[in-house]
Parts: sequence; C-alpha cells; structure tokens
Amino acid sequence: MLDINLLRRDLPGVIAQLERRKNPQPYLDVPRYTALEAERKQIQVATEQLQARRNALSRQIGQLKAKGEDTAAVMAEVGGIGAEQDAGAQRLEAIQAELQGMLMSLPNLPQAGVPQGADESGNVEVRRWGAPRSFDFTPRDHVDVGGPLGMDFETGARLSGSRFTFLRGPAARLHRALAQFMLDVQTQEHGYTECWTPYIVNREILEGTGQLPKFKADMFWVTRGGDEAQPEQYLISTSEISLTNSVREQILDATSLPIRLTAHSPCFRSEAGSAGRDTRGMIRQHQFDKVEMVQITHPDHSDAALEQMVGHAEAVLRQLELPYRVITLCTGDMGFGSARTYDLEVWLPAQDTYREISSCSNCEAFQARRMQTRFRNAQGKTEFVHTLNGSGLAVGRALVAVLENHQQADGSIAIPAALRPYLGGAEVLR
Repeated sequence: MLDINLLRRDLPGVIAQLERRKNPQPYLDVPRYTALEAERKQIQVATEQLQARRNALSRQIGQLKAKGEDTAAVMAEVGGIGAEQDAGAQRLEAIQAELQGMLMSLPNLPQAGVPQGADESGNVEVRRWGAPRSFDFTPRDHVDVGGPLGMDFETGARLSGSRFTFLRGPAARLHRALAQFMLDVQTQEHGYTECWTPYIVNREILEGTGQLPKFKADMFWVTRGGDEAQPEQYLISTSEISLTNSVREQILDATSLPIRLTAHSPCFRSEAGSAGRDTRGMIRQHQFDKVEMVQITHPDHSDAALEQMVGHAEAVLRQLELPYRVITLCTGDMGFGSARTYDLEVWLPAQDTYREISSCSNCEAFQARRMQTRFRNAQGKTEFVHTLNGSGLAVGRALVAVLENHQQADGSIAIPAALRPYLGGAEVLR
C-alpha cells in the first residue's frame, strides 16, 4: 500500500509513476480522489472550528452559572454543535474508508531504474548461465518423458479436473527429492530459517501481502460445512503469504534484521487469467509445490538483498545443471506489489525457449504498510521494514526442466550430481 501522504504531497508525481505501469493509468479515479480529499479537509477544518466554539461556550456556561444566570440557550447551542460533530465524524469515517479502499487498489510504484515497457516484450535480459544441450536425438517434452516414470495427467484430471497431475513411483520420488534439495540449499548454504506454515489463511492476511482485493478471482476460497459465520478464508497461492505475514503488526528489533525465512508448500491458483495457456503438462497447474524465500530487511539494505536473493535462486539451478537466464521485468510486467522484479527463466529443450521458474521481488514498504510491520531506528522512531520474496524454486517446473534437459535416448534421466544423495545415490532415474 502506498503512503497516502505521498499522494497528498505529490499527486501528479504518483500519477506519473502509475502511468509507467500502464498509460493511461486505470488504478486511481483522480476526480473522485480529489473530491474526497477536499471534503475531508473541509470536514476536519469545520470540526476544529466547531470544537473551538464548543470550548468557548462551555467556558461561557461556567461563567453564567457562577453569576446565577440562565444557561439554557447556550446549552442548547452546545447540543446542536455536538450533533454537527457527530454527523461530521460519521461522514469523515465513510470518507476515510473509501480513501483506504482506493489505496488498497493501487499497485506499488516502480523503482527509477526499472525498464519502461507495456508488457513482457519490454523485459531486459541481464545474464545467462549454461549452454543449452545439443542432443543427438530429438528431445521429447516432459509429458512424453515423464509418462513412463509415473507422471499421470489422466488420473489427475479424473480426480480433480484439468490442470492437476498425479505423480507416482520415480516421478514422485524425483519431485520430493527436488523439494528437499532446494530446502537444504536455502537453509544450509544461505542461512534461511525453515518454516512450515498453514495452507489456509484469513482474508486480512491476503490483504497484507497484496493478493486481496485485486486478485480474488485467482484464489481458491474455503468454506467449512456451509458455516456462513466462519472467517473469510482462502488456500494460499504461495507461502510468501504466510511467511511474510508472520511478522504482521509487530515492531521488530533492528538488530534482528534481516529475517530470512523459507518454506516448502503446495500453492493453489485458479489461473483465472490464463485460460487456454500452457494446457499441456505441468507448466501451469491449479496445484503445485514451491520452495519460497522471504526476507524482511532494513530499508537501506533491500536493494542488496534482492540481488542476493536472485543469487540464492540461481544457486539451485546451477547445481541442477540447468541453463537459465535472468531478466529484469519492465514496468508493465511487474507484479502488483513489486517495486523491482527479476525473473529466472530455465531452458526447456522441447519448447526451444526459456520459461519462468523463479520470480524475485523487492516490495519495499508496500506490504509492510498493509501489515503494519515496523522496526525502531537508531533514533528510536518506528519505520516500516522492507519485504522481499522469491521462488527458490517452483518444484514442478524444476521437475519439468530436469526431465527435459537430462533425458537420455533410452527414456531414462541422468541425475545431476548434487541431487543424487536425495535419490539414494542413483545416477540414473528410470
């Protein structure tokens, strides 16, 4: 959430920044916002004037009583002022609620160095690692390679519908091994604290990290036995939600920063905006697993933390011997809460292209302001922390990448050396 004082100080500047995301910007109804702000100021001035008049009349009542004179007329005026104040307070509360709703619908402002662009065509490649493999046979995609290994899309669809997968045998073992390997890299090599989080969260938790209200259509909603009195709840679309909100409404000790958290969890997304995209295989699923990284940092250190976090995701890809590239997302392709985002894209031979496998973002104070998460600075004053999140990595897409990049002509999979201890030392999966 943006600081409303920023809008009050420099509305044209904020609009210019929003228009870097999309022009003309569709996020803020400027005439409505301006009208509400003008009315808010008018009510607050009137309230101060009414209170000053009420204080003066209260003193006058005391003086009249001291003289034994009639106070009825003055007291009647005081009563009328009280009624005006109550009406003003009710209207001010309604205005503040509407302004808050406007703030909740505004995306974060992109950092100055983020490349300008309307969509993914404006993204900028930063670097590449690894050369795509030259096959002496025609590489098959993960659906064909994975089928004999236990990747079963028919059973997944029969159980739950489209965009669900059932894994058994070698495919299931490889999926589990990848998740455990990723957790060990992030905890043992990079100092993250492993967590296990709830998969169902309340509405305000999703508001804290920015999934609500904007992305409600992309969430799976949860009900319990038709109990309409239960809290509004959702399945998490990423453990970023629960990890980041673990410091919700807290004032942190500055010496505890940075806080680094990681978790392996299922993620549930309705993919409402992706109809017809990636319908084959495991690239885009309603349920998938991910190892998430979250950092809570001092504002002065969040830019460096983002670069570090990208490196933590890269380390997994390098140890899995998977070619990849790092790109900077342009202003029109960044996520709602991000001020700067890097995507890591892994090479998929069957598609002859790079596909996203990790996204690492610096949200600055955007989520912290929504969660009311602060720390005390050296002067003893509270400031909002900065929050960052990144995939380390998406397990299903890593499974796809391993199957496609390390496939052999006989249908077996050559296991990268770093992953072998998680598969009983096996060098080949078949």
